Amino acid sequence: MSKPTTETPEFTVADSGLMVKVFYAFAIVVVLSVAISAAGKWLGHSIAMGGYSDDTKVREVIIGNNVLAMPANFIRFEKARRNGDADRLDVYLRYPKMDGYSAAARDDFNNARGKRTVLFLTFEEQAMSRDMSGRYAPIYSSLIMQPGMPGPADTTIYGFTEKSGYLNETLVVAERPGQEPFVARCLAGPSAEQSLAPCERDVLVGDRLSLTYRFPKEFLADWPALDAAVLAFAARTLKTGAALKKRQAPQ
Repeated sequence: MSKPTTETPEFTVADSGLMVKVFYAFAIVVVLSVAISAAGKWLGHSIAMGGYSDDTKVREVIIGNNVLAMPANFIRFEKARRNGDADRLDVYLRYPKMDGYSAAARDDFNNARGKRTVLFLTFEEQAMSRDMSGRYAPIYSSLIMQPGMPGPADTTIYGFTEKSGYLNETLVVAERPGQEPFVARCLAGPSAEQSLAPCERDVLVGDRLSLTYRFPKEFLADWPALDAAVLAFAARTLKTGAALKKRQAPQ
């Protein structure tokens, strides 16, 4: 008769401990389920956006003595969509509308129809004393093969010499009366076909700021309007010198 008496408390204690463990395990599962559900909604939106942002709120990005007032939906990388100092700013926009990402522009930014319309811009502190146009006479002219071939919109396309270091690239040059020539470098061959923006050109803007823009090769046929549109976009978004000092002055 004593055996049941000694076993019953042991069974009760063991059963109670098991129930506590089950309760905590269930609670953890519930918490994880809620967390996963919330994360799923956030990630679902993030994945649907493909890394893009349709937020049009303006961010003020400071590079050197320059302030770029840039809407978030123009800024390529999420970490860069903030106010404050930066070494560089990468931007993308559609040409010729010169607008940033939106739901209506999703297909263009994803190249869904195979028609390349997006420009990629990089603003960073000036590293060279001359921009691409200024480097033509002292540098590029000695690295290209003569004669060149006629290109679109009165451009001339030159191949680079083997020793130039510019493998699988061509140089596109167009004379501009009273100005240094328009100059751009473009990828050649299969790599050009695979790239969304195989051509690039850099110009000096602001206060010792370099702007490099990459674009589809088809846009060479419209290079005067393209170059003017990029420079106008930079002028709209860029504040330099006195404007920056006024912004930083104590209120």
